[in-house]
Amino acid sequence: MPVHRYAPLLCAAFFLLFVIAATQTFAGEQLNADQPLAGTKSGDAKAGKNVFIHRKKGNCLACHVVTSLDYILFHGEVGPPLDGVGSNLSEAEIRLQVMDPRINNPDTIMPPYHRTEGLNRVLVKYKDKTILSAQQVEDIVAYLKTLKDE
Repeated sequence: MPVHRYAPLLCAAFFLLFVIAATQTFAGEQLNADQPLAGTKSGDAKAGKNVFIHRKKGNCLACHVVTSLDYILFHGEVGPPLDGVGSNLSEAEIRLQVMDPRINNPDTIMPPYHRTEGLNRVLVKYKDKTILSAQQVEDIVAYLKTLKDE
């Protein structure tokens, strides 16, 4: 599978915009990763896949490999492969990882996709905004739950 030579650099540059301080507040609400985010409907795996691969939304392929998406060029190798993640992590674990991966791994370079508090060096367009909406997070969770071990 071809790897874009700039993918690690793009992922690292994206992270530099979001240096995280430890706090448990997400977009103005307390964290409870066991439940879907407030104000959302059930996650839609098809919509989640679209956000996952969209270069200006999730852009998850900049850092992760998903074998079933090998028709899309330039998967990154900075983050772990996500094949089988739906078999290996619970829905709550996936949701927490997307919301703010630094809770489980303070050294990660993955940005928090649903957090507004405790961020440093945030681009003006993201000031007091999350990268992904609550519904987009739920949709990505639904999509990642479909990536099962065979």
